This record gives sequence, C-alpha cells and structure tokens, in this order.
Amino acid sequence: MFDQGTGPPLIVIPGVQGRWEWMMPALRELQKHCRTVTYTLCGDIGSGMRFDPALGFDNFIRQLDAVFEETGIERAAVCGVSYGGFIALRYAAMRPERVSRLILVSAPAPGWVPSERQRSYLDHPWLSAPRFVLTSPRRVWPEIHAAYDTWPERLLFSARHGARVAAAPMIPPIVAARVRLQQSLDFGPDCALVKAPTLVVTGDDELDFVVPAEVTRRYLTLIPGAQYVKIERSGHIGLLTRPRKFAEIVDGFLRHLCRH
Repeated sequence: MFDQGTGPPLIVIPGVQGRWEWMMPALRELQKHCRTVTYTLCGDIGSGMRFDPALGFDNFIRQLDAVFEETGIERAAVCGVSYGGFIALRYAAMRPERVSRLILVSAPAPGWVPSERQRSYLDHPWLSAPRFVLTSPRRVWPEIHAAYDTWPERLLFSARHGARVAAAPMIPPIVAARVRLQQSLDFGPDCALVKAPTLVVTGDDELDFVVPAEVTRRYLTLIPGAQYVKIERSGHIGLLTRPRKFAEIVDGFLRHLCRH
C-alpha cells in the first residue's frame, strides 16, 4: 500500500493491471496536495488479499472497505483510473457515506465492450502476452510524443515507465478475468445512485487508444451534475505523462468543493 502526504484524503484505485506502482509519477505529485492512498488489486502479487470467486466483483468492494479501515480514514475522495473507475463507481453507489467525491479518469462507462484486438488478448492471455508487450510502444508513443517537447524527455519517460512496468508486472490471466467479470455486470444503475460530486477526466480524443475519450464522457449524462476536464496533450495515461497537470486538476476539484 502507498500512503503518503497530508491534507484531504484521496484513495486512488489502479487500472486493470492491478498495480499501483505504475502510477508513481501521479502519486508523487498528488501527495504534494493531499493524503494519497493506493493499493494493489486483490488477487495480485503483493495485494495481501486473495480473490474469492464466490464474491465476484464484491471482492473489490471488500478490499476498499479494508483500505478505509486500515488507514483509519472515515471519508475520502475516491479516484478510479481506467478499470478502477468501475470499482470507484460501485463503491460510491454502495457506500455514499464514505465517498466525499468521485473522480473517474479515462474510465470505461457502462456499456463499454472491448475492441476486437482487446478481445483477442482476453481469449488467450498467456499466448497474447508477447504480442501485447511488443505492440504497447506503438499504442502509447503518440501520447508520449505529444506530452513532451524534446526527444530526451520522451526517451527518459519511456525508460522510467518501462522500468516500473517490469518491476511490477501484470499477470495476464488475472487481467483477463477482471475484464470478463466486468463484462458480465451492468453498472448503469450504479450511476443513478452516486451522491458524491463527480469529476470526469480524459485526454485528447485522438490520443487514447485504450478507452475512447468519448466513452468516458458518457458519465457526464449518466451521473447527475458530473463535471469534465480534459488533460491536453495526453491520452489514456495522462496522469503519468502529465502528472503535475493531473494533480493540479484533482487538487482544484477538491479545494473548490471544500470551499463550498
């Protein structure tokens, strides 16, 4: 678990790969503004919590309950990144007394289905793993190129991000199982139950090759009163390529609501 910084508490839920370590640039910037907590999704190495098949998606709710209890936090802003948005959404619907604000970052909205390429990875997770790794640079390079002005900056980010991924690798069958579980559920009704002020964050439409920004923006019509901010010059991983800007957006959202 990562628990750093002071100020209003913010719990960040990682994406489908399940590892908080991938988000380190964003976490370091967020901790300058608020108490930032994150963790590894249950069932993964280092999570400290097994995934109980009988509980299904409720495993993630149980785990987030445990995070609140372990940290002593009674009420916090909850930020779901990509797949983590489904977890944050359902938790906000089920535990309104604990969620002061909801932030959905490049998160698939209810009704999202994997692309044909993504489905091929899900059908054969281990066999597809080498191809996934080899094609990853092609998917993220346009965003990296847009986010940084010079080649040394682009190459430095790529090297550091590659090192983080290698040090905290995802486990393909677990990733595939998470997506299949999500696909079996309807998160539409959860949106109507959200009481917390909500912020939806995406990158540029032409730079997100994982979850189209227009899919994430569906939350603006699904969750009453939801606000929207775009991180310019970013795509799916804007919280990593432009972490300072991301932290400023989150801090502004939290501070504005604190004043009111």
